[in-house]
Parts: sequence; structure tokens; C-alpha cells
Amino acid sequence: MKHTLSVLLQNKPGVLSRVTGLFSGRGFNIESLCVAETMEKDVSCLTLVTRGDDNIIEQITKQLHKLIDVIKVTDASEGSFVEREMVLIRVKAEAHTRAEVLRVIDIFRGKVVDVSAKSYAVEVTGSPSKIQAVIEILQPIGIKEIIRTGTIAIGRAGKNK
Repeated sequence: MKHTLSVLLQNKPGVLSRVTGLFSGRGFNIESLCVAETMEKDVSCLTLVTRGDDNIIEQITKQLHKLIDVIKVTDASEGSFVEREMVLIRVKAEAHTRAEVLRVIDIFRGKVVDVSAKSYAVEVTGSPSKIQAVIEILQPIGIKEIIRTGTIAIGRAGKNK
């Protein structure tokens, strides 16, 4: 089962390496990883996606808590959350396909961020399933390059937030 973990950690050199080393040392795979500073400059939020049953995720969580620089670990999959990903796609846009590419991007609420004589670079943001859908639709037109961010997630606000 897929799990999205949110890990607050000290923003220091080597911390990310220790976290990823924990996964590789135990044979766990990281499907997606995204890390950036929070509102506090000395704290970063690492969002990662991994797969495993409840026992494996519990083991991962316990191992993460043992790392000195880890502040908090949350399994976003346990509650209600919003997850997003961004993709930049360079797609062929020759005279006969330009309008079709623009229609597809409009349907997915994306935008063109770069134009050349033979291609468009487009940006689409959304759930991982939305990103996969736009890739599958653009594939027959001719994708030249794909760059994806990792998944980021935030818990849905309760009534008191």
C-alpha cells in the first residue's frame, strides 16, 4: 500500500543523506521525495512516498524517530490530505498538432511555459493521477522530455483550523 510520509527535520547538512540511507540500508524504496524549508529557516519538511504494509511503515517511522535530527514524522495517508505534484513536459508542437496540444493543456488547467518552432514546454500541477492522465494523452502526440517534482502533501484542515 502506498504511504505519503511527512517528516519535519533539522535543516542541516547530511540530514537528507541519513534519511535516505535509512531506507536503502533496510531495502525500502522511495518512490518520490521532495524537501524544502518550512517557515522556520532551521526546519525542513521532507515529503516522501513509499510502499509497504502497516508493519513496514511502522518500522520505517520508528527508525526515522531514532535519527537525532528528525523532529516529527506523520503518515499523511492515515488521515484526510491533499497531495500535489508538478510536471514539466516538452511535447512536439508542429503545425498540425499545436491546437490539439493547447486544448489538452487547457483541459488539464496547465499552461505553456516555453515555445519553440517545434515544441511546447508545458506545466501541469495536480494529483499524481491527473499528472499520469495528461502524460498518457500527450504520449501519442510526441513527448520529448518529462521532468516531475515529487509529491507534496498537507493534511486537510479540521473545523478548528
